[in-house]
Amino acid sequence: MSTIPVIAIFDAGKTNKKLFLFDENYRIVFEKTARLMETVDQDGFACENLESLKFSVFDSLNEILKLKEFQVKAINFSAYGASFVYVDEDGSPVTPLYNYLKPYPEELSKQFYAKYGGKERFSLQTASPALGSLNSGLQLYRLKQEKPEVFSKVKYALHLPQYLSFLLTGQYFSDLTSIGCHTGMWDFETNRYHQWIQQEQVALKLAPIKPVNKTYKALSAKNTGNNYHIGIGLHDSSAALIPYLVNFIEPFILISTGTWCISLNPFNQSPLTVGQLKNDCLQYLQYQGKPVKACRLFSGFEHEQQTKRIAAHFNYDAINFRNLTFNQQTDSYLKSSFSQNQNFAERNLSDFKNATEAYHQLIRDLIRLQISSTLLVLKDSPVKRIFVDGGFSKNNVFMHLLAASFPDMEVFAASMAQASAVGAALTIHRAWNTKSIPNDIIQLKYYSGQAISL
Repeated sequence: MSTIPVIAIFDAGKTNKKLFLFDENYRIVFEKTARLMETVDQDGFACENLESLKFSVFDSLNEILKLKEFQVKAINFSAYGASFVYVDEDGSPVTPLYNYLKPYPEELSKQFYAKYGGKERFSLQTASPALGSLNSGLQLYRLKQEKPEVFSKVKYALHLPQYLSFLLTGQYFSDLTSIGCHTGMWDFETNRYHQWIQQEQVALKLAPIKPVNKTYKALSAKNTGNNYHIGIGLHDSSAALIPYLVNFIEPFILISTGTWCISLNPFNQSPLTVGQLKNDCLQYLQYQGKPVKACRLFSGFEHEQQTKRIAAHFNYDAINFRNLTFNQQTDSYLKSSFSQNQNFAERNLSDFKNATEAYHQLIRDLIRLQISSTLLVLKDSPVKRIFVDGGFSKNNVFMHLLAASFPDMEVFAASMAQASAVGAALTIHRAWNTKSIPNDIIQLKYYSGQAISL
């Protein structure tokens, strides 16, 4: 029996760690999901357990290499950004992988922005709203200021996708999709690292930038004979955009949903405004180095928290929300009976008759925020289509209400829910795949909002 050529993609989200095998037609032929227990840093703040993550990667790799029906031709990575792994000369981490939600010291923030032109000017230059630890460059600055003895031991600061690649290749890289993701490190006006990177001697701690379509051999290749190609990894939000850029020519917006819901518009490259920055709008660098205007919401996280609250209040199994269908009658009642300018966390659940009604209102409240977020990147661009991928693309209530919010647009749910993994595979297509890129990677379901009144 002949083996199936595949690419393995490690997709490390904040919550779930996934492994996929794709065949040459980009069909998933194997998948595995793990939720790793977090640990805490020296301040007791929850953070990624790097040891568990490392063992998970090696154990999963060993597992798939033993599968006789598959031949692994290549490996790549997509992972969340906004956090660095600081490694020493031996490649060992010298600190925890600090959580990007960890509060950033106010005085240190003031000191940094005062030194480099003020918060507003700096944020416009780097397309990075002032987000504290979510600006990973400021994490690096913090380490230098607060722990200079640890900083001196750092050989390289690697974003998580590149650290995962390093585990298998033993080589150190940086990539533009990670650097250009609200890090406060890249000057979008000059298209290079911001001046503070040199001034603070941080440049010495950054690995050379390599193109994401370049591959390398495994560190173990000499001993094991494994000749698969290994990519350098990508930031997951940027990776999620790649299948759409490959498959569609007409201008579009992609709403990539997960823990964050990110509206990405690769057809709007106008400079950021102060107003957009204040509303969590920014620019990404996509895999070809071009800027992408984006706006983020923490909607996936909020959805998870509030569905737990609804389920507990109504003694309802939260898993049932997954299959809930949009109910026009319920929606019309909510519209006429409740304020539509309130966040769901502030609502009294006793005001609702049942869990279904409360859930519809939760989605209405999230959609109201989504409209504002998406409009920030839609303005002044020729876009007529909206694609939604990730968790909310499967949410019937969400998709109906989104379509109703944009009646003049074509709104589609993408059934390719693993867009970031597919994107990571596509970037090194030539290294492992003998076929042409198929034109049916993305399955679309059209939603019409014409019959729904918001």
